[in-house]
Amino acid sequence: MTSLEEGKLMWTPSPAFRDDSSIAHFMRWLESERGLAFADYATLWQWSVTDLEGFWDAIRAYFDLRFDTPPSRVLGDAGMPGARWFEGASLNYVQQVFRHAGSGAARQRAAIRYAGESVEVTDLGWDALEQQVASLAHALREMGITRGDRVAGYLPNIPATVVAFLATASLGAIWSGCAPDMGQVAVIDRFRQIEPKVLIAVDGYRYGGKAYDRAPVLADLATALPSLTDLVLVQAGNPGEGTIPLPPGLRRHAWQDVLAHRVPLAIEPVPFDHPLWIVYSSGTTGMPKPIVHGHGGIVIEQLKLMAFHNNLGPDDVFHWYSSSGWIMWNAQVAGLLLGTTIALYDGNPAWPDAGVLWRFVDAAGVTAFGAGAAFFTSCMKAGIEPARLADLSRLRALGSTGSPLPAEAYDWIYRHVRTDIWLAPMSGGTDFAGSFVAGCPILPVYSGEMQCRCLGAKVEAFDEAGHALTEEVGELVCTAPMPSMPLFLWGDADGKRYRDSYFDTYPGVWRHGDWIKITAHGGAIIYGRSDATINRHGIRMGTSELYRVVEDLPEVLDSMVVDLEYLGRDSYMPLFVVLREGAVLDDALRDIMRARIRSALSSRHVPNEILQVPGVPRTLSGKKMEVPVKKLLLGHAPDKIANRDAMANPETLDWYFAYAGHFLAARASESAPV
Repeated sequence: MTSLEEGKLMWTPSPAFRDDSSIAHFMRWLESERGLAFADYATLWQWSVTDLEGFWDAIRAYFDLRFDTPPSRVLGDAGMPGARWFEGASLNYVQQVFRHAGSGAARQRAAIRYAGESVEVTDLGWDALEQQVASLAHALREMGITRGDRVAGYLPNIPATVVAFLATASLGAIWSGCAPDMGQVAVIDRFRQIEPKVLIAVDGYRYGGKAYDRAPVLADLATALPSLTDLVLVQAGNPGEGTIPLPPGLRRHAWQDVLAHRVPLAIEPVPFDHPLWIVYSSGTTGMPKPIVHGHGGIVIEQLKLMAFHNNLGPDDVFHWYSSSGWIMWNAQVAGLLLGTTIALYDGNPAWPDAGVLWRFVDAAGVTAFGAGAAFFTSCMKAGIEPARLADLSRLRALGSTGSPLPAEAYDWIYRHVRTDIWLAPMSGGTDFAGSFVAGCPILPVYSGEMQCRCLGAKVEAFDEAGHALTEEVGELVCTAPMPSMPLFLWGDADGKRYRDSYFDTYPGVWRHGDWIKITAHGGAIIYGRSDATINRHGIRMGTSELYRVVEDLPEVLDSMVVDLEYLGRDSYMPLFVVLREGAVLDDALRDIMRARIRSALSSRHVPNEILQVPGVPRTLSGKKMEVPVKKLLLGHAPDKIANRDAMANPETLDWYFAYAGHFLAARASESAPV
């Protein structure tokens, strides 16, 4: 039986674990090198968000961040948007990666460890990685790629994707990637905005034991992207590869050919704020935002995040299960900035069974493992006991993100993974390629909470008037700039879309769009998206609170709730549930759900109706699509509420479309239960 208790003490770091951590070492360095002594994390955090120049310069110095030219100052303008960091400095992301390659025998140690559904665990050493990056960079130069050009990837989570990104960045060109399981409309919506010159793509991929041919999609992409001059093909063994029709003049290259050059790696220094990559908002309800981040901002933010909040170093093996189109792919690659071995897995996390990733963690010697919260809750619901499936003795840290991790999952992890594991969920976003709240190896873990606000992230919970709250739920905001905040949105010449996206509610303050509560001991709880709020009779609540209550039932695998508000009429709130095979949604089960919601939350939050559904629609990063379903049931056109190609499970929408037709017809005849 699980407990719904939130805030229960689950783990306390041992003195050795605490003192050996990177953040403890940083605190000792601050005292010896800068004369700054901090009694605890809270005082360290307060300094980091108050003395922005002092903190970020200390990060630069501690990690020996190497500039080709020095900056004139750390922070030239602290306004948001528009803060200017390390003006005058030049560097390159790739330079920071290969400084860890070492020499001699050290160059043979693993930079990337990878496996897939049909690939056994294999290593790519630092020497081989550097050779491949140098060769591809040389080939891209020969194709005419120079600083500022865009190179697009239509690639899965394989080493070739990392090579392609690093080769692109080494030239000062701009990388942008999509996963091959994304539909062609979603990919075209993204890449057409940025006009790439080169596309590096696979002709197929494997998932769930099946092979998927993407040759027809590549033909459509080549036609839809007239800016392309070159296609580099990474073959997946599809027999139809040679028949891909390409527009006249588009040159084709084989992956093995672009890796055949034997040349040294030449890295182009670029300004601190030179674009590194373009990533995208989900694009499920409109044209995705092309978000541009800079070399320097990403390097300095991710060094801080990976070292201090994920406690990674050169002796670690880091695996975060991710699609190559999710920002967590970028975060996993950032392990290379610290000399960490990154472990990639390409495939379905539930095939051939739900234990496959746990066995990969064992086989790859993973020391730090992360995944979306939905992965852990699905393992919990499936009755998986990882410690019985695999040797997890080398695993010391577990991370989670994408959606709130419920308290029940904390209990399950400490019972069935490791009793002494450091559990460090985090929450941030694609928008700034970082985390606002995360783990900290010198702090205790409480169920349902993230341990701390990140260093350098001045995060608050705001009420509607812009007042900071403690122990109350409010809007997640950041009141001071961070180096990894977007440089701009591609194509947003006057910056209006950027300002409207993040600064329209509280001028000069970043509004992230999540509900958050800062706890009395400095932790944080995320309650879901603030635009999917339940507002029943004047009481606002994040949807994750209701999900915790409902999904704790053994019969319920997944759930989604939407609160429909009408002008001059009572709101109507349906609850959609996915049941375990063999379970029946009868009156008895509905009564149990209502009673649990009434007891754990309030009678006001009992749904008007409980409906069984075949699935919950989710974005590619695993977030429940509450807002699109809400819009659908409020009468928005089905073809306007969601882009199927930007979804993880577009087939689930069919049920909701059919339900909406009946629901809206009933409302129109005034027989709807509202």
